[in-house]
Amino acid sequence: MILFFTEMWERFSYYGMRALLVLYLTQHFLFGPAEAQGIYAAYAAMVYLMPVLGGMIADRYLGSRKAVIIGAVLLVLGHFTMAFEGTGGKERLTVAGTTYELQVEGRDQNRKIFAVNGAERTEVVIAATGVTAVGTPAGAFPASIPDGGYKLEKTRDLKVGEPLLFLALSLIIVGVGFLKANISTVVGALYEENDPRRDGGFTIFYVGINLGSFLATAACSYLGFTYGWAYGFGLAGFGMLAGLLTFVLGQSWLEGRGAPPVPTEGRSILGVPLVPFFWIAGLVAVFPVWLLMQRHELIQAILLPVAGLTFLLVVGYTVFRLKGAERSRMLIAQLLIFFSVLFWALFEQAGSSLTLFADQSTQMPSWFNAGYTQMFNPGIIVIGGPIMAALWVWLGKRGKEPSTPVKFAAALAFVGAGFLLLAWASGNAANADFRVPLLFLFLTYFLHTVGELCLSPVGLSMITKLSVARVVGLMMGVWFLSSSVAHIVAGWIAAATATDTVAGVVTNPALALQTYGSIFGTIGWTGVGVGLFLLVLSPLLKKGMAGVH
Repeated sequence: MILFFTEMWERFSYYGMRALLVLYLTQHFLFGPAEAQGIYAAYAAMVYLMPVLGGMIADRYLGSRKAVIIGAVLLVLGHFTMAFEGTGGKERLTVAGTTYELQVEGRDQNRKIFAVNGAERTEVVIAATGVTAVGTPAGAFPASIPDGGYKLEKTRDLKVGEPLLFLALSLIIVGVGFLKANISTVVGALYEENDPRRDGGFTIFYVGINLGSFLATAACSYLGFTYGWAYGFGLAGFGMLAGLLTFVLGQSWLEGRGAPPVPTEGRSILGVPLVPFFWIAGLVAVFPVWLLMQRHELIQAILLPVAGLTFLLVVGYTVFRLKGAERSRMLIAQLLIFFSVLFWALFEQAGSSLTLFADQSTQMPSWFNAGYTQMFNPGIIVIGGPIMAALWVWLGKRGKEPSTPVKFAAALAFVGAGFLLLAWASGNAANADFRVPLLFLFLTYFLHTVGELCLSPVGLSMITKLSVARVVGLMMGVWFLSSSVAHIVAGWIAAATATDTVAGVVTNPALALQTYGSIFGTIGWTGVGVGLFLLVLSPLLKKGMAGVH
């Protein structure tokens, strides 16, 4: 119960912030969609990479419990720092020597742009063809200005807002590094080796993750869109604070589980007692991450070669150092990790291109906003997760449960089909404002979630079952590294969907919808095609798994 609520509140904070992040970057700081999606991709890649380091620190020095507390404190600091907005980006429109500041009212799809010069205030629409005043323009502002008859200039909040934004993201990245892998380790430590309640315990824990995600997306999106970004991010911070207090106050209920491998008393590093050393190290680690996040393209430049080299070394070790069944099982594990990169690269469009698609190209009720669309995935998991789990058990009892490669193939086909549905809707079901009905986006998330339920629960299990015991830790690291790479690839895909915006509002809705439809069609067919290819390979892979299901 303690771990359920700790993780529920931690996921509340993480997904509450994620629901707002790309929209916050484009609307408040006025990053272009491609730049915003690059920042999000780098952030998500680091979030999946840091737990590899955090897990090693917990295993060797701190134990899971102390690592979770350090991570939770850093997360609280990070989420509350997100609530300090600064002044944000400013965009100015110059016409015939007069400069107007562009001010935006609202954060949902109905937001309005005003050209303001002193007391003069004119609502405008900025499109690819030019600028048009809505109603009677104030003062000397023209009724319409053709494209090329005006100049746009953007200034960024480089002194306060953006440095604080990247500091907040860096605190969250390092905090997740200490917490993410280690809280799951504590769950596992509650049960003895062959305790039949273990799977049930992890199922309850998984429900906590998605319940937190569902509640956060609803509550943080409502506050963020209705009252201001700071309120949404602030609520995420209070959620993490609740998780920290739950974990600290519930320590006695854990009965010593997740303790350090060797008692920390009397141990030190560089003359500093062990636990204070890692508190200091956690805070110090924020600085290089902060520098990297401000140059997020460097994360891609460093991560991809490192990941490629690591993967080649693992393949080389497998080919030259292992023999027989051990070699074939390890190669199959590596092949499935490779396929999982494509799945997560497509699935993780949820936090970037699909959120902007909801904002720019989806027809939504007046009470609904783009942040709410991220409720679909956790809501479907909370309802459908137990059904899928029961289905696998039912098929397993009859000897018909699909093998792990078949489940991976199905996951790729489902995620691809989701994008094909959205691509079809973009070309055939849009209204006069170039927006598709919300139902199609919901059905896309439904198909993606079914794919996730095919792949996600068996992914880590597959690593532990197929890997040779002496390198299972390394293979878990490769799995997390592959997830990190998937987010970088997801960022490239998302950036390809970007079109021009002014003051966070898309200037050519027709082109935006056409671009989304084209990219979604391409990645949709890729997902389905690779899924079918893996399905054809699956009998061969199953044979090579040597009895491992």
